[in-house]
Amino acid sequence: MQRVTVSLEEDLAEAFDALAAEQGYGSRSEAVRDLVRRAIAERRDEAADGDCVANLSYVYNHHVRALAQRLTEISHAHHDQVVATFHVHLDHDHCLESMMLKGRTARVRALADAIRAERGVRFGQLNLIAVEPNGSHAHEGRHDHGAHQHGAHEHLRPRIG
Repeated sequence: MQRVTVSLEEDLAEAFDALAAEQGYGSRSEAVRDLVRRAIAERRDEAADGDCVANLSYVYNHHVRALAQRLTEISHAHHDQVVATFHVHLDHDHCLESMMLKGRTARVRALADAIRAERGVRFGQLNLIAVEPNGSHAHEGRHDHGAHQHGAHEHLRPRIG
């Protein structure tokens, strides 16, 4: 077994100890091992080679030097994956952003990881849904039942099973 040392702020350590006790863990190590196992299993269960739609939500401190600019640059560099971004000012220091993403699962996950790894980003959570392409089609010339007109595009549907 390997020993890993983790430094936590005092209030975070107290909250973690309370959570571990509430869930019946005998030690911090048992609780951390379970969290790590859960994160690895969750990652493995997501289809790594397929397509997905996803929501990445995170809180960040906009006073951290150039963080807002770096987040914007990351988003622009991945404009093919970022569908939309919703931004909320929580208080004088913190903002909440929620990004709607789509694309290859591995690329979406890598983008989410890059954002969550930025210094000053907290509470990053990725909700990923595997999807399958549902064919490409166009609606030109259709005028039945509220049909709409636009160029050819690909629909995505949730992957079942």
